[in-house]
Amino acid sequence: MFGIDTNLLVPFLSRWVHFMAGITWIGMLYFFNFVNVHFAKLLDADTKKKVVPELMPRALFWFRWGAMLTLLSGLFIIYWNFWVASEGGFSGLFASSYGFWITFGGALGIIMWFNVWFIIWPAQKKIIGWVKAGQNPPEMAGIVKRATNTSKLNTYLSVPMLFGMGAASHFPVDQHWLALLVLLVGCLIAYLTINAASKIKGF
Repeated sequence: MFGIDTNLLVPFLSRWVHFMAGITWIGMLYFFNFVNVHFAKLLDADTKKKVVPELMPRALFWFRWGAMLTLLSGLFIIYWNFWVASEGGFSGLFASSYGFWITFGGALGIIMWFNVWFIIWPAQKKIIGWVKAGQNPPEMAGIVKRATNTSKLNTYLSVPMLFGMGAASHFPVDQHWLALLVLLVGCLIAYLTINAASKIKGF
């Protein structure tokens, strides 16, 4: 129809979805860790009771579904590139610099997706319910700490993940030991950024 080549249209659209979903996901992740976690500490109990039930469900909706759509579209792109459009099948995923870095970034992304859906989101549902009800049960502190630390871990992993998915996949780098360097430097960048964000004050 309209002379459109499906072999071009499908990867074009899937990449577009992948990028938009990824920007939404990581953007919300950075909002939580660079802005909201420090802002929330300044709120008293009454203000939290009003703000948290309105803000967090909205923010977490885009956060978790951005993660889900990023994962699904990413897996589809790999399937299309290395199965549908490749004669070598998935073996080609590990036979090139591009495939190596996509695998590196994708593995970190899957860990982050798991953390979102099976640790952060279940914890936040409990936290939001307790805050809305004005409750502070004994287990709340532990659940808040777990959700915060897991979100922080995702922030650490996001920098090397973005490098692997975005930058390195376009350059012929065959020294696979560089993945460890990217992981360490990426985590350091995230650590320094989180610390710097805690020092930013309002007007």
